[in-house]
This record gives sequence, structure tokens and C-alpha cells, in this order.
Amino acid sequence: MTTPEWLAGQFEQHRPHLRAVAYRMLGSAGDAEDAVQEAWLRLSRDDRSDVENLGGWLTTVVARISLNMLRSRATRREEPLDDVGAETAAPLGAAPGSAGPDPEQEAMLADSVGLALLAVLDTLTPAERLAFVLHDLFDVPFEEVATIVERSPAAARQLASRARRRVHGASPVGPDVARRREVVAAFLAASRDGDFGALLAVLDPDVELRADAVSVAMGGPALVRGSSALAEFMSGRARAVRLALIDGNPGAVWSLRGEVKVVFAFTVEDDLVTAIDLIADPERIASFEVVSLAQRGPAN
Repeated sequence: MTTPEWLAGQFEQHRPHLRAVAYRMLGSAGDAEDAVQEAWLRLSRDDRSDVENLGGWLTTVVARISLNMLRSRATRREEPLDDVGAETAAPLGAAPGSAGPDPEQEAMLADSVGLALLAVLDTLTPAERLAFVLHDLFDVPFEEVATIVERSPAAARQLASRARRRVHGASPVGPDVARRREVVAAFLAASRDGDFGALLAVLDPDVELRADAVSVAMGGPALVRGSSALAEFMSGRARAVRLALIDGNPGAVWSLRGEVKVVFAFTVEDDLVTAIDLIADPERIASFEVVSLAQRGPAN
């Protein structure tokens, strides 16, 4: 049986690494500290003397907590670590006299991440972000990443590959704008017609539909994951949705009396829809350049 003091000391040794993982996952120093705090609470509740690799165990725990936070977060805002002050205190129950995050360490962490990278990471799905952060930034094997995202190692590798292409600014292997437009148009047509099979044909098996807080307030789900679930959800629902370019990318919009109320931002890779983001926040919609391509369904 380990002593609380020894356990707290061990945790403090791993704290900088855990905060780095959580910050890259969450993009917020406050959220990162919350994730690390929760990991400490889980560690301190039970005897973990049987854990051979405490650092690895804590990394997995923080990654799971961060993934859950990303999935449940309706909206998020990146903030630089420099803006964080006394709120980032040491975890409750930590070793007596232990200090909070070291200012020099915080500055180094902020410099090493950079807001540009955080902005790119924020465009990824939670699972893509976790796979990229853990594997590419912290060398966690795909076998371990797979257990956290509850997918196969091959699927975890694919998630990281998608994320890597976006982070490095490379054009994803697959369709050009015209082809992506065809895929989105096929999705909308299948949705309007209620054609379940045609929907499945254009959906990636691990596709995710994510909705912002305003969309959820309008009565929709925050998250739909998997091709079958999404095909069932979207079947017959796109009758009033029209094809559009969203900042130059094929997508769709739903309008009411000529005003765009919901933007459907599609991610298409290898001729399959891999993600759909529903955006109903008026401020975010106003920031997009929306060009209507076709009018579909009944007028509103």
C-alpha cells in the first residue's frame, strides 16, 4: 500500500507531462487543469500500487477525460497559457507545499504549442485530435490510442492520418472541389429521398455529425456517430436544405425567409463524408462566405 504523500509526489512529477497532453487536447489551460485535477482524484481514490507504469496510466486517464470533455463541449475557445493566473493551483490533496504550474514551464508550453496549431487542432473531430496528439506528439502506440477511442488500431491510425494531413496543410488524398460537391449533393439527395442505402454509400463508417450549442437548443442531438446512426437520423430530413459553398468548400445551408439559419459544414475524404458540423450560432454564420449553388425543397 502506497502512502498518500508518496502518491502525491509521484503525481507531481508527472504533472507537467499531463498538463501538456491535456492542453493540446483541449486548447484551454483552465480545462487542461480540470482534466489533470480529475486524474489526480481518480488516482487518489483507489490503491494503484499494482500499476507498473504510472505515467502511462495517468496519460491514458487524462486522455480519456479530455476526450469526454471535447465530446460534451458545445462550444470552445482557445486561450493562451500566458493568460492563466492563480486559478491553476495544485490539485486538492497534493503533497504539502507543492506549487502550482511553474511560470517558466507555462511559457515554454505555450511557445511549443502555438495558437496556430491549436486553431488547426480545433477543426478536428475529438477522436482525430486525440489520435494525432497522443501518437504524433507523445508517441503513444496506436494500440493504446485505439482502446481510448474504442476503435480498432487500424481505425485509430486512419484518424491520426486524417488529422496529420490537416495539421501539415496538405490537401487530403481524394476528391477535388467538384468531386466533393458531387458527394455532398448525393448525400443531400439521398437524405431528401429517405434512401438509407444511398446515404450509407456516401458515409464513412466512422462519420460524425456534431452540432453547436445553438443547434442543440433548436432540438437536435449534439453528436451522432457512425454511418448507420447518421443515415437513420438524416433520412428524409434535408428537404429544405440547399447546396452551397461555405468559404469555398462544398456544404449546405438551411434558411428561413431568406436568412441562413444553419450551416452544414462537410468534411469529405476519399469520396466519403467523414464529418458534418451543424453551425447555428449567428456570429459564426456571419463569419462565413456562403454562396448558394442550388435551391432544393420547399421555400421557407
